Amino acid sequence: MSAIDDTRPGRFERLDEGTRRIGVGSALTIVATIAAFLVLPAATIFPLLGFLAVVGYGWWRYQEATAKVVMSLMTASTVIILGLITVYLLWQSLPVLEQMGLSLFTRVGDTMWSPNTGVFSLVPMMWGTLLTTIIAMCVAGPLGIAGALFTSEMAPRWAREIIKPAIEVLAGIPSIVYGFLGFVIVNDYMMRELSLPIYGSLFGAGVVIGLMALPTIVSVAEDALDAVPDEMKDGSVALGATGWQTITDVTIPSAFSGISAAVILGVGRALGETMAVTVMLAHTQTLPDPLYDVFGAGGQETLTSLIASQYGIASGDHMSALFAAGVVLFITVLTLSIGSQVVEARMREKLGGEA
Repeated sequence: MSAIDDTRPGRFERLDEGTRRIGVGSALTIVATIAAFLVLPAATIFPLLGFLAVVGYGWWRYQEATAKVVMSLMTASTVIILGLITVYLLWQSLPVLEQMGLSLFTRVGDTMWSPNTGVFSLVPMMWGTLLTTIIAMCVAGPLGIAGALFTSEMAPRWAREIIKPAIEVLAGIPSIVYGFLGFVIVNDYMMRELSLPIYGSLFGAGVVIGLMALPTIVSVAEDALDAVPDEMKDGSVALGATGWQTITDVTIPSAFSGISAAVILGVGRALGETMAVTVMLAHTQTLPDPLYDVFGAGGQETLTSLIASQYGIASGDHMSALFAAGVVLFITVLTLSIGSQVVEARMREKLGGEA
């Protein structure tokens, strides 16, 4: 016993010593790499090679300590990168905020977006984003949850082996393909059958975005449903409940946090979709009349399509206004993410489980 006790402190002392050495060396070389990238880009390779040399030596001499340090640096880098993106977006949007003030988010009138005259208002784009997201969720939400329920709880094994790979294939199709098909098929059909005033509509774009978000919702919701313990389902059936009663009263409530997370992820996909809406919409920076008109010529622009269609010709305050649109998107997605965490925490507290 004494021999074991004598060896353990030595091991941890070596680990702490290795962690300090590798940590200090890695931190110094990373700081030097960032500084060189900002001040003297041509010299960036030298501190970067130093970082690789420190990690290589540490892996040979203190493998466990090196793994700990590298993992810590990778985790910290995600937070730092997110912080830098946030600061950069806010910094670049300051000029147009100083010029327009809150009217950038509230101005409503005959002219709301005119880069040539220095008039910028994101109201039409925010409204277009809201409408397309609502339409997309009306398509993807019910279909996605129903698909997840069928795949997880009702489908035979052979059907699941076909459905799951098909869903993964749908998730991997590039958004530009969806947008092109929507432009050629959906827009053409609606123009021919509904005699729309302009080629393109928020409704068509929302439907296509909903189909794009569908695989995400199905996949995440199915994982949440599969995570419900079989003991809970078997206990419900043993008490006399039918299969459908077990699904509605046991499985869905237990997996509600995961299902809600799936829907929120789908909303995030709809909010952030760029290429499909850029291809399908007519890019009119006005409010629809009436506001709920998703088939008319007005309001055919979203925040993402605005950025994608105009960044190549933007400069000065125009470019700053596009960065402000990015800030709105960033804050919206961040709010959705926080909301999903709150919902999950409340459902875990209510159900007393981890599902």
